[in-house]
Amino acid sequence: MKRIRSPSPVTSSKTASNSQHQAKKTHAVESPFPNFAHPTLAEAYEVHQILSRAHPAHGAVRRPPTTSRNSAQTCGNVPNVVEALIGVILSQNTSGRNSASAKTSLDAAFGRNNFAAIASAPRADVVEAIRHGGLANKKAATIQNILTSIKEKHGEYSLQHLAETDAPKRMSDEAIMQELISYDGVGPKTASCVLLFCLGRDSFAVDTHVYRLSKLLGWVPEKADRVRAQAHLDLRISAELKYGLHVLMMQHGRSCKGCKKTGTEAACVLKAHLQERRCAQDSAGRQGL
Repeated sequence: MKRIRSPSPVTSSKTASNSQHQAKKTHAVESPFPNFAHPTLAEAYEVHQILSRAHPAHGAVRRPPTTSRNSAQTCGNVPNVVEALIGVILSQNTSGRNSASAKTSLDAAFGRNNFAAIASAPRADVVEAIRHGGLANKKAATIQNILTSIKEKHGEYSLQHLAETDAPKRMSDEAIMQELISYDGVGPKTASCVLLFCLGRDSFAVDTHVYRLSKLLGWVPEKADRVRAQAHLDLRISAELKYGLHVLMMQHGRSCKGCKKTGTEAACVLKAHLQERRCAQDSAGRQGL
């Protein structure tokens, strides 16, 4: 497989926009930073242990998807794949409370998982139903376009074939990822959330919190954007740590005041860990003189 290359410098704003769109629609099968050897297995495991102690109520056990959950509030932790996908889209660029409210309102307006009604409704009606979640015009268009594409491709508003667990119908993680990102408006992060929380696959989604903490920990190069950070981390982090680390890093990013701003006096277990590691390295260096 060819390695993903960073987009070449461009002068046209239109060309730049197209390059960014292509990057967001690409899923890497090799790291875009093949010579960047972090995180190591030991580094990832150590951070998992630190965050598990700091947030004992999160990340320990994978929660199977159930119909009782709000797909927007839980990053798609429901059995229906299309509902999970819509939930993750609604959760973008907003709070859990707002996205949950938008999903509840969407269900009230059209019926839960009545995808045909959502797809055929006037755009303004869908916008009004999800207004609480922010970016309603964009998200409504994305959801309706995806539903239309799914129906055209599969003859029904369903992606349950992605959830098959028995051979020979079980699809590989890569095949599922490729189908999901083939729909306009679905990038690697959204697809990864569906894989992780709906389908129970081992995928490492990089949201804003995970991205920021990965930069803090030195797990990705400074030049890495979020898409390439996910491509790198999904390959570097072992399968058994992906679910727990994602949940723990997301929780820590949301709740820790100490790592949100450089120089803040609030305590942060990750900053303390990094400081201890630097001190140990300095001490080892002095002893070697």
